[in-house]
Amino acid sequence: MATDAMLRLPAPAKLNLMLRIVGRREDGYHLLQTVFQFIDRCDWITLTTRGDGRVHLSNPLPGVPEETDLTVRAAKALQSASGVSQGVTLTLEKHLPMGGGLGGGSSDAATTLVGLNHLWQAGLSLEELKAIGLKLGADVPVFIQGQAAWAEGVGEHLTPLDLEESWYVVIVPDCHVATGAVFGSPHLTRDNPPIKILDFFEGCRENHCLRVVLDTYPQVAEALDALSKFGEARLTGTGACVFAAFDDESQAQRAAAALKSGRNVFVARGVNRSRLHGHLEGLKDQEFIGA
Repeated sequence: MATDAMLRLPAPAKLNLMLRIVGRREDGYHLLQTVFQFIDRCDWITLTTRGDGRVHLSNPLPGVPEETDLTVRAAKALQSASGVSQGVTLTLEKHLPMGGGLGGGSSDAATTLVGLNHLWQAGLSLEELKAIGLKLGADVPVFIQGQAAWAEGVGEHLTPLDLEESWYVVIVPDCHVATGAVFGSPHLTRDNPPIKILDFFEGCRENHCLRVVLDTYPQVAEALDALSKFGEARLTGTGACVFAAFDDESQAQRAAAALKSGRNVFVARGVNRSRLHGHLEGLKDQEFIGA
């Protein structure tokens, strides 16, 4: 394969359809129960191989040093784990908000790992990639697995789920929620009782971070209150984004239109299978640009 082979891949967003905090490990990580579903809203990453072994991000995010960017860290971690000598130039098209609870950074890292494993022909299994990804962030493994899932532990124990693929209205409040601050809050309850998957399907869909986030970020409280007039509004992850499910696109679009004045609102379809994996399965070696 040529050293300048190129691949452009989606890094889809996720929603946490519920989030429970059921304990805390000695190392400080919280034990969770959550349900992940993807939506058809994505960042995009272009991976261009290079022969000098260097990992380079062509367009670093403002305020994020290149060496700390999750895509760069993911590429270097895969180099180290696989022994691959090739490098890569990464170009990130950022559409998902930072600090929004949509998993943008984790998804970017996962797409980098899965895409480079394919492009570099590193030969690692999904389980090996998930182990690398977990060191980068608790949400990275579910994006690597690419299937809607019930997650436990710190997010690494995944059980695939077949969920209704609803239409969602998502509001992006004008604030950046710091996940570490939410999990570090003295007001966060950390010993909630665990539930079973069946309990989720029967309607147990709390987010235990909600109270702390609402007390700290009035923008999120306003968005949740506004969206609650149209459906069951929920917080994804630690926020800031809030969402509500609708039976069809037309209902979702009507609600979004009513909410758009002064707000960042979008409509997305829930999907159980990540667009990343579907995209990769449609590729053949000869379809690489430059291959």
